[in-house]
Amino acid sequence: MINRLSIAAFLLMAGFGAVVNAQESNTFMGINFVLIEAGCFAMGNPNPPSNLTAGETPSHHVCIDKPFDLGETEVTQKQWEDVMGNNPSKVKSYDRPVDRVSWNDVQEFLKRINAKDGGNRFRLPTEAEWEYAARAGSGKDYCYGNGDGSLAQYAWHGNLGYKGASHDVAQLKPNDWGLYDMHGNVWEWVQDWYDGTYYSNSPEHNPAGPETGKYKTYRGGSFIGKPINLRSAVRFSAIPASRTHDVGFRLLRQLD
Repeated sequence: MINRLSIAAFLLMAGFGAVVNAQESNTFMGINFVLIEAGCFAMGNPNPPSNLTAGETPSHHVCIDKPFDLGETEVTQKQWEDVMGNNPSKVKSYDRPVDRVSWNDVQEFLKRINAKDGGNRFRLPTEAEWEYAARAGSGKDYCYGNGDGSLAQYAWHGNLGYKGASHDVAQLKPNDWGLYDMHGNVWEWVQDWYDGTYYSNSPEHNPAGPETGKYKTYRGGSFIGKPINLRSAVRFSAIPASRTHDVGFRLLRQLD
């Protein structure tokens, strides 16, 4: 831990929009993690498309005060089955992300994997943690910049014609922090309740979303989505019991 943090401290760029690129993978139960360092960024979208403004504004300054480990990929069907003993996915393939799991189902997964770890370190990322990691230092629409001309290098999306099922994880380019499929493949549940007005009152440091709500948030877009819905700032939501074939999740591990 001391070594990881000392390296990260050397790499950390202080201040607004800090770009941190400390990539160090480590594994638990076959799940590879990447160290994401603390830093600040502009969350949301100052100029969202006119037909997709819900919840993306206002753009606001957010700081993530502690480093964390984030799954290098979405949790796969094999990783889910190893913990839960079943595979609910529509199209079965061990290296594809697990899908048709509700937010509630994921809470049971977290309970079980934490028991195997002997602690309480595993959870879903917050919206802020997720967007911070997805952007990987980019203040643009996508991790690589604006415009969807390069999106197919990073993301499976609906305009590619692959609408039948998700794809094996980590087949395309990762973002600059070493995370795969943050755009596309499957949507990813996050921890927060959804509130379209939350950004207007969000705390600057470590926002965790509303205390209560009706819908849980998911991020990132999917293999059936239009490129515009794969932007880093896009927010969608569903009831916690919802299960669909293009929604999965990515695991966060808190550091000791």
